[in-house]
Amino acid sequence: MSKGTLLYAQSGGVTAVINATASAVIQAARGRKVKVLAARNGILGALREDLVDTSRESPAAIRALAHTPGGAFGSCRYKLKSLEEDQPKYQRLLDVFDAHDVRWFLYNGGNDSADTALKLSRMAAATGYPLTCIGVPKTVDNDLVVTDCCPGFGSAAKYTAVSVAEAALDVAAMADTSTKVFVYEVMGRHAGWLAAAAGLAATGKDAAPQVILFPEVAYDEAKFLARVQDVVKKVGWCVVVVSEGIRHADGRFVADAGAGKDAFGHSQLGGVGPLVAATVKDKLGLKVHWTVPDYLQRSARHLASKTDLEHALAVGQAAVDYALEGRNGVMPVIVRTSHKPYRWKVEAAPVARIANREKTMPKGFIDRSGYGITAACRQYLEPLVRGEAPPPYRPDGLPDYVRLKLSTVAKKLPPYG
Repeated sequence: MSKGTLLYAQSGGVTAVINATASAVIQAARGRKVKVLAARNGILGALREDLVDTSRESPAAIRALAHTPGGAFGSCRYKLKSLEEDQPKYQRLLDVFDAHDVRWFLYNGGNDSADTALKLSRMAAATGYPLTCIGVPKTVDNDLVVTDCCPGFGSAAKYTAVSVAEAALDVAAMADTSTKVFVYEVMGRHAGWLAAAAGLAATGKDAAPQVILFPEVAYDEAKFLARVQDVVKKVGWCVVVVSEGIRHADGRFVADAGAGKDAFGHSQLGGVGPLVAATVKDKLGLKVHWTVPDYLQRSARHLASKTDLEHALAVGQAAVDYALEGRNGVMPVIVRTSHKPYRWKVEAAPVARIANREKTMPKGFIDRSGYGITAACRQYLEPLVRGEAPPPYRPDGLPDYVRLKLSTVAKKLPPYG
């Protein structure tokens, strides 16, 4: 066994393939004879010294993580402040790392997790503690900069496009005597990538979704209602896909719940889907149904994209390689080298270039109407949802997802807090 321990943790909203990254990390480290601990519930597990001994898990269980959704080790929404403001917490982390001989820390998450990885890498450099910190990409929002796409997005995008296509067939069948407008809300606070993915369902003129509301385009209620009315008059029905983060022209969230901030400092949003549906019903007098898939869009492992799974596995393998090479403060990112045929590779990028930045939809990806996607957007999205990677199924017909033992190591320090 190599000297030193690798600590892995998951953060933020989980995805259909984040456990595939965990699987790749643990298998790669085992292949290098490196001990792997996992922090329960992200960085909180490190602070609490609540650490899982992955060596107690069988090889078969670790392999099965690759087809199991959720976050096997638990995740969290918790953001460390600056080194000066949260000095006691950073010292606690150093104490925990030292107590368990942690020399490599891999933090698997999105924007705020990249920020934590950056701060920890700087902490290590400032204190002289021999720690290599690697950020590992994951988010269904697809809003990390530098990387071409984010593991987790492709599967959520596939789920969104398939769900919208299927729901549209339902609406079309019933529109004569029932629902005229169907509203489908997707995740995406500032970036409309998932909303755009719904556009893949449209296979021809007037095909659903006929209206997509992006966070990047200011919401104009009168213009929106006129668009819906025109579509219903022409087609007989209309499917609207709305991103949770759409804003008014003055920058206010349409669905701002007025409930303060979440753990990451983001505004708490209400349900924009039902709000938009109510607007259509009240102003146009049309029968409306709405849905908010919420966790379903990020946990649907049965409909995962094969491309997405391959991305998730690749960044996990690369993260271990970078860590053991001592490349502190980097993240494995996906680089697209060709559209047709789709080709890609993984490269290291400084976390400092990624943390606290967001990748929104380019103007060239949204059509002139502001309610649809362009050919360029479709060319970008299509490879990411390609391929099937179904989980194995049990005799009872349900997916055979793994549950780990999650055996913890003995604590060596006083309780946290």
